[in-house]
Amino acid sequence: MPGFSTSTSAIPTTSASDATRGLLLGVAGVVMFALSIPMTRLAGGSAAAPQLDPAFVAFGRAVVAGLLSVAYLAATGARRPRGAEWRLLAMTAGGVVFGWPLLSGLAVRHVDAVHAAVVSGVLPLATAVIAALVLRQRPSRGFWACALAGLALVVGFAAWRGAGGLEAADGLLLGAVVCASAGYVSGARLSGAMSAEQVICWVLVISLPVTLPLALWTRPTAPVAPSAWAGFAYVSLFSMWIGFFAWYRGLALGGTLRVSQVQVLQPFLSMLFAVPLLGERLDATTLVFAVAVLAVVWLGKRQPVGQPKKEARP
Repeated sequence: MPGFSTSTSAIPTTSASDATRGLLLGVAGVVMFALSIPMTRLAGGSAAAPQLDPAFVAFGRAVVAGLLSVAYLAATGARRPRGAEWRLLAMTAGGVVFGWPLLSGLAVRHVDAVHAAVVSGVLPLATAVIAALVLRQRPSRGFWACALAGLALVVGFAAWRGAGGLEAADGLLLGAVVCASAGYVSGARLSGAMSAEQVICWVLVISLPVTLPLALWTRPTAPVAPSAWAGFAYVSLFSMWIGFFAWYRGLALGGTLRVSQVQVLQPFLSMLFAVPLLGERLDATTLVFAVAVLAVVWLGKRQPVGQPKKEARP
């Protein structure tokens, strides 16, 4: 899933060609991330027909992307992190390397990808909420109203799909959203000191001492379908690595406010991809919930968020 920049200012000096390239890269990044949930489901299978262990999918994809990151950092001569950057890198890793992949992978074993796409549709708004709390900003009442409305919608949708009750998988999905949001915020704080590409690479590299042994421990011991390995290859190369490069480069070229708007397409694309890839069904009620969630996210992103109050000097 793409990160949500905490910056609220566009880049006024963006040229027309850079804006176009940035938008195209942003769309490419969103398309890559939109395939993440269906491909994770394809890799792990369902509870009735399991394939790769969700833990192996989560840790193994981080290992593949981490090894590629080692090569990238060496080839570009990237500097080593220093001081407080290590702490922020560790916090980012906890969210986007461990929390989101593992919790979402476990969840889609028990709910379909269309269901997961709707619930995770509040991710941009959740990221904005965590950013406001961490940065001690002062969001407007409209912002908080949108945040509560988004939460109510996804809980209502999950209860409807669960025939009146929430499933454990819904708790996993909401936990995954919180983890990813926290990881995106800490990663965004690092992007002021190093390029976003270097941030995600260092996050993956410092995770290798943990992800590598866990991936080996959870590796498959029985044959799985080739389609499961195809799903694993996708989330390793695109969801965990190349997608971040396209997304962050698009934001840099085209401006955050312009390019980030295409993010509202992601849940719709995830649902559409799940139909041919997984044979899932997209019903009208689910589509209505998805539209409502994305409308709330779109409105929430346009609500004013004030800067922290300055402390009075004695």
